[in-house]
Amino acid sequence: MAQLKLEKRGHTALITMANPPANTWTHASLTELRDTVQSLSNDKNIYALVITGEGEKFFSAGADLKVFADGDKGVASDMARIFGEAFETLSAFRGVSIAAINGYAMGGGLEVALACDIRIAEQQAQMALPEAKVGLLPCAGGTQNLAWLVGEGWAKRMILCGERLSAEKALQIGLVEEVVPTGSVLEAALALADKVAGQSPVAVAACKKLIQQGRSGSINAALPLERELFVGLFDSKDQVEGVQAFLEKRQAKWING
Repeated sequence: MAQLKLEKRGHTALITMANPPANTWTHASLTELRDTVQSLSNDKNIYALVITGEGEKFFSAGADLKVFADGDKGVASDMARIFGEAFETLSAFRGVSIAAINGYAMGGGLEVALACDIRIAEQQAQMALPEAKVGLLPCAGGTQNLAWLVGEGWAKRMILCGERLSAEKALQIGLVEEVVPTGSVLEAALALADKVAGQSPVAVAACKKLIQQGRSGSINAALPLERELFVGLFDSKDQVEGVQAFLEKRQAKWING
């Protein structure tokens, strides 16, 4: 039985984590996520990606700790590598990625949401990076992505103190961008994904690259790149179509090129 389900709805791809009871990650599902996201990045008809969990209780509880029970360093190294490959591929997705957090998001289950561009959570959802409680650490981007989103202080509270957050607290500190009623997160995420289809895909890809540039370099390096990518958009057919559609007061028809 597939642990990931893929559905395409117009310009949006929906990935559902489906490994009951807690939608835990396995080597197979992480490999599948990596390959699926890479394929979606190469699909010019897909502008947005929504990822959610199957069922009503869990978004994802992260890795199954049974994998690490015997202390095998080889297994640990292999799992850390595939976690990194999967979530870094998700971060690099060409379009807009949205995590629809429908329940508990723990450990690697929160890290996959942190790898997305935007996070929407249902009001009953809870989030944590509890790895240090079992002598481990978040190895799939958690220490870096969380600190970028919420600042060093809250990242340390969650990771070093093992603090679990409610959806409302997560919203307050900027860990999620929106909280919605129970049972409505997928609808909210898909509605936001639909808005992406109104944007030029090539412009979105360039903007996303620039926004994330600050994580790996200084603003002094990013600002010239910002201007360079802006001028580069004038090589695209979408730039001509976007301006013409605006001037002609009509909906743009994106070519994604």
